[in-house]
Amino acid sequence: MSALQRFCHQRTSWAILFASGLALELAALYFQYVLKFDPCVMCIYIRVAVLGIMLSALVGLIMPRLWLVRLLGMIGWLVSSVWGVRLAIELNEMQVNPSPFSTCSFFPEFPDFMPLDQWLPQVFSPTGMCGESVWSFMSISMVQWMIIGFVVYCLVWLVMVLPALTPKR
Repeated sequence: MSALQRFCHQRTSWAILFASGLALELAALYFQYVLKFDPCVMCIYIRVAVLGIMLSALVGLIMPRLWLVRLLGMIGWLVSSVWGVRLAIELNEMQVNPSPFSTCSFFPEFPDFMPLDQWLPQVFSPTGMCGESVWSFMSISMVQWMIIGFVVYCLVWLVMVLPALTPKR
């Protein structure tokens, strides 16, 4: 068994994935509550995509030695990462090419069985506008950093998928 395969079959790999998502969520809350940058609806959806990555990591943490558990974790990770890239690109387009015809809603549209904005409004309730880009680092906006982050999640997934889903010999 290769070193990468052993790593994928251990809790450490899934804990690192969880910790990276947690760091992004904490950074979002720091920007919201310390720096006073109000999140828009799309920002909230991006937070949900990161939450999906974290939940997928928790699935993998349950029992990473079982193939089915790793498969479920890998599927959740991929779906959340691709969804996050799509959302971040859409939000970036709204910010880079503002148009009165391309705006986002003021209210999140969560499913009735999972009203995150009602369960945890401090984290999942939007208070800002989608067209505003209020922060940048190295001339890259926050949403562009999220595009980079989600692409990195996708690339790491590509590296990990075969070793993670290869059964132990």
